[in-house]
Order: sequence, then structure tokens, then C-alpha cells
Amino acid sequence: MATLRCVSLSSHLSRPRHLVSGMASPHHRFASPKPHSSFAGTSLRLSTERPHAYTKTRAAPSITKVQMVAKIQFIQGTDEQTIPDVKLTKSRDGTNGVAIFTFDEPSLFDSSGELGDITGFYMIDDEGVIQSVDVSAKFVNGKPSTIEAKHVMRTPRDWDRFMRFMERYSQANGLQFVKK
Repeated sequence: MATLRCVSLSSHLSRPRHLVSGMASPHHRFASPKPHSSFAGTSLRLSTERPHAYTKTRAAPSITKVQMVAKIQFIQGTDEQTIPDVKLTKSRDGTNGVAIFTFDEPSLFDSSGELGDITGFYMIDDEGVIQSVDVSAKFVNGKPSTIEAKHVMRTPRDWDRFMRFMERYSQANGLQFVKK
């Protein structure tokens, strides 16, 4: 239980301003009470009374931030359950890079006719959506088997944003970074 303490001030502060002796009038608020003092306010005296204790009766409102799990979608509103193989390349000067996601037998193929068409590649997390339209499917014996999505990062800022997404996505799905 929280306790708030209140310190009462001397009784002359509770009187109207014009009745308190030694206080500057409202018209001369910034006038110094003493001719050689740089202090422009009024001195306060604390009483020696015991402070009153108050009990907090209502909880203070709190803001709870809920973190969204990083996810990938091909059809907006439908999360892809298959974990991809991700390959990253980055230029020597670090200004651009490419991420290639390979999904072997994605769950999207199980219900793609019911949900609609693939509209793009969406990487969604707390910061927003990273989107790419470079998506291709590979077929084996007339049936879809693999989806490959490519995300191009043209600036260091794009690269940093993508890496923040991948960190969240890897934590949510148990992925590890392996440098080759």
C-alpha cells in the first residue's frame, strides 16, 4: 500500500495575499523585499507539526505495451506457418543488400484457393510492415512446392530495419544466424 505525505506550511500562507505582512503586492511581484538582496520571492517557513499521512485510494492508470509477434504473410491477414530458409547478401560498402526467403511446402498452398491470391510478401512486426512484390513459386509435377520471396534493401536504414525484423522473427520462431 502506498502512503503519501503532506507537509503543511506556516499558517500565514493560507491567508489572502493582501493580509500577509512583508509580502510584495501583486503589482510589485518582482520587487526585492530587501534593497541589497538578489532574492525576489517571499520566504517560507515550515511548521513543526507532524505531517499528515494519506492512503492512496485509487490505482494510477498505467499503459501496457503489448508486443506483436513478428510474422510473415503472403495474403494479408493470413500468417504463414512454414519457417523459411533465409539467405542474406550485403554489398562490400554496406549500402545495399538482398534477403532471399525460401519456403518449402508452405502452409499457404493448403488453403490458397479459399483465402485468395498471393498479393505480395509482408513482414509484419511492432514497427510496421516491410513489403515486397518479388514473389515466385516453383512447381514440381504440376503442383506448387516452393515459394521464393526476395527483399531488396537499398540503404543502410533499410538494412537496419530488416535486421530488427529478423531479430524479432528469429526469437519468435527459434531461428539462428549461421555465417557461411
